[in-house]
Amino acid sequence: MDAEAASAEGIRALRNSLVILGVTAVCQFVVVLLSGSVALLGDTIHNAADALTALPLAVAFWLGRRPATRRFTYGYGRAEDLAGIAVVLVIATSAGVAAYEAVDRLIHPRDVSHLPAVAVAGLLGFIGNEWVARYRIETGRRIGSAALVADGLHARTDGFTSLAVLIGAGGVGLGWQLTDPLIGLMVTVAILAVLRDAVREVYERLMDAVDPGLVDAAEAALAATAGVRGVGALRLRWIGHQLRAEADILVDEHLTVVDAHAIAVEAEHSMIHAVSRLTAATVHTDHASTASSGGRHGALAHHLHQVGPAG
Repeated sequence: MDAEAASAEGIRALRNSLVILGVTAVCQFVVVLLSGSVALLGDTIHNAADALTALPLAVAFWLGRRPATRRFTYGYGRAEDLAGIAVVLVIATSAGVAAYEAVDRLIHPRDVSHLPAVAVAGLLGFIGNEWVARYRIETGRRIGSAALVADGLHARTDGFTSLAVLIGAGGVGLGWQLTDPLIGLMVTVAILAVLRDAVREVYERLMDAVDPGLVDAAEAALAATAGVRGVGALRLRWIGHQLRAEADILVDEHLTVVDAHAIAVEAEHSMIHAVSRLTAATVHTDHASTASSGGRHGALAHHLHQVGPAG
């Protein structure tokens, strides 16, 4: 799947999940107005925030489809990282609002009514979040979007916080009025746990972190290429939901520039086939004798080459 098709599929997944979570949040909010349940209010705020996180991600996918320019030579894929920051801010805000409402209810208790409706609304929140979670995770893994997968896992966590609303309704039904605000605080704690994971995901992406397994696969592909006598520095980085690589390889010192070029091209293609979502690679060749003497500038062959996805 090329970058254009991947971005289009990501936007479609976000649009559909926005509709599902939006409808879920509206239905829950109606029940909140009827019942006064602060636990359900916290869950509603969380679901509404989840729906809103689709907007910055959709904008990022749209920007990522724009071609590179002389100013933005790597394109606009990094917009996904900026969208990740927006998602973190939305989650943090929802945690603050939910915490405030729960503490206020503990200080100023109020009765909760329409308990069956509250329970149904909590179950609806679980169903909506689980559907969105599966959809986002499946799509994110198919197109290689870590941000979309993380957002799907976030939705799955939210589904279980929706089930906590059922417990709150049951406790109130038994006469334990404090159960509702206490469940509201539990929902806040769950949101904070999601926030911690989201912050870590965004931080690692901003710092160009990649799965070490991808580095191992790329290194193995380079080493297995005919004519490669050693692998030097190897760097991978995400640009949106696509990977780029830079690598140094060692070749025989007696090779001509043309032969070294052919080995570099083959190494690039091998690496692109071996590493999922790797769409471009730059391979630099050094002669083995030059590398062993500790320098590059005297190399007889000095090659830079870049290709797109191998066919």
